[in-house]
Amino acid sequence: MPIEDVSIMDTATAHPVSWPTAKPNRLPAMLELLKPITWFAPMWAFGCGVVSAGAPLADRWWAVILGIVLAGPMVCGTSQAVNDWFDRHVDAINEPNRPIPSGRLPGRTGLHIAIGWTTLSLLVAIPLGVRGFGAAVTGLALAWAYSAPPLRLKRNGWWGNAACAACYEGLPWITGAAVIAPSGIGWHILALAALYSLGAHGIMTLNDFKSVEGDRRTGIFSLPVLLGIEAAGSAACIAMALPQVGVIALLLSWGLVTRGFVVSLLLMAQLLLMVRLMRDPKAQAPWYNATGTTLYVIGMLVSAFAVRMVP
Repeated sequence: MPIEDVSIMDTATAHPVSWPTAKPNRLPAMLELLKPITWFAPMWAFGCGVVSAGAPLADRWWAVILGIVLAGPMVCGTSQAVNDWFDRHVDAINEPNRPIPSGRLPGRTGLHIAIGWTTLSLLVAIPLGVRGFGAAVTGLALAWAYSAPPLRLKRNGWWGNAACAACYEGLPWITGAAVIAPSGIGWHILALAALYSLGAHGIMTLNDFKSVEGDRRTGIFSLPVLLGIEAAGSAACIAMALPQVGVIALLLSWGLVTRGFVVSLLLMAQLLLMVRLMRDPKAQAPWYNATGTTLYVIGMLVSAFAVRMVP
């Protein structure tokens, strides 16, 4: 049966959207809405938190698995659904083939998924106790504050990227450590989580280069829009590099010279890659995310193993 396209006006955005009258299989579109590729970062950070705690898994292995699911598919997936719904008019410019502006998730389906995934995330967090549930509430609150009015933190690249970085790195790291060591975690772990969270601010800036045109036209002052492409690239590099210098300093101060040396080598390699990034930050950002950011997260794991040796 042929599908007839009906063009209507999205009253919330005043942008025409074509929705098919037939009901296609929406499962692929729903999965695309949740952006599985973005789940890796918080899942990795949660794993680093578990490693950094240095506590035996024993009978807590189930909490690790549940925490990884919560950090990635649940909370991060929710943040993607929320962002796609409130950014549907921006995506109509930058990525018109996304599930909502393309009409593959018509009407308020995207909003319903965001609300439903938020509720499901809270239910998944309950078995993790007060700390796990509190972390889930915090992450979900930041996800909605980042994308949804009236706060819509993403309208300012400084605040928006800080909230996003905290959700992707710092919060999952601390949660992973707290879940596996419920008796408490030391300031050493908190310091590493905070530094790598600060560094992730630069990674978030790199992700903003792909949406410069839509951001500029819809009043979103991401750093590439606010500072310009070259200056935003420099800001991203500084944001990623300086916290790692702090990590190296901490490792050396704790007497972990070998680990500090390894993280130093990883940072030096990133600095070399940043030279190519700065030749054309907008074009090279995806390449750097596949290379330099990979070295960044390897350093996270090295540091997580190292902090276990701090008395």
